[in-house]
Amino acid sequence: MGVDLKDIVSRREISLDQLSGKIIAIDAYNTLYQFLSIIRQQDGTPLMDRQGRITSHLSGLFYRNANLMEKEIKLAYVFDGEPPSLKEMEIKRRTKVKEEALIKYEEALKRGALEEAKRYAQVTAQLKDYMVQDATRLLDLMGIPWIQAPSEGEAQAAHMAAKGDVWAAASQDYDSLLFGAPRLVRNITISGKRKLPRREVYIEVVPEVVELNQVLSELSITRELLVDIGILIGTDYNLGVKGIGPKTALKLVKEHRRIEKISTTIEEAYHNVNLDQIRLIFLKPTITDAYQLKWKPPNTSGIIDFLCYERDFSEDRVRVALEKATAGIKEAKGKVTLEGWLN
Repeated sequence: MGVDLKDIVSRREISLDQLSGKIIAIDAYNTLYQFLSIIRQQDGTPLMDRQGRITSHLSGLFYRNANLMEKEIKLAYVFDGEPPSLKEMEIKRRTKVKEEALIKYEEALKRGALEEAKRYAQVTAQLKDYMVQDATRLLDLMGIPWIQAPSEGEAQAAHMAAKGDVWAAASQDYDSLLFGAPRLVRNITISGKRKLPRREVYIEVVPEVVELNQVLSELSITRELLVDIGILIGTDYNLGVKGIGPKTALKLVKEHRRIEKISTTIEEAYHNVNLDQIRLIFLKPTITDAYQLKWKPPNTSGIIDFLCYERDFSEDRVRVALEKATAGIKEAKGKVTLEGWLN
């Protein structure tokens, strides 16, 4: 779900070319769910190999990474670890939503309503263990480092950005800001033309950058108050207060400086909620410094074996994408030393 801050957070568009040479830590689960949701056939069926194994996530991961590597962007993926115990309710809620969407998907298919079926199918996306294993195997073959976070991937990516080991954290959610990422990049893995739901209208989705210090300055708040705004709206660890959106939450937090001081109604809404525990998840998250960021040249033969011979990808398409990715790496090497690029 993530914290919905879009109505109060300023963003600026940025091109992929402007990200050239920069290191981006990507929230892996967030990205894989995007690919599983978006990359589907007309009736909503995900891409699969001949054995029935879903490959939508591999398709998105490979071709998008190849495109970004061609632009000389250095990527690192961060995978979720053990979620905070407070996230259990949100996980159960998501499971219920997926189950309900699956029923509606099957009903729409029976009626022949393919567009409606595809909308529901996108909600049913589930990231299974073998998909994560496939993803890390592909990243290894592509020479892209990945990090296993001890807990939330966004928190780990934010920590890496705050340390200066990466230029930015990348995710579709705004939670990275609450976790302290000085810079958040959105839409890096889904930029391009996208069809609006239920309308024959296409929009151009472009990468965006959100600067934490700029956000805090423009809103005249601290990061601690930004976390309280998130809690009022609703996070992965608590339900928001009904009727309170980002703008109202901002107004209330600026006026009262702490949720507990807002009103009796708010106090009753959080009667059984440990607000300080939620705050600590964002302000003092579980992270690690035990990671390495090293890049290697793509293993062409290994990628062909895995994607084409094991997962039924088109070898011609895969080779073309690899040539572009490799060209980007060679171009980058011409600007810095080989050791500088691979390390």
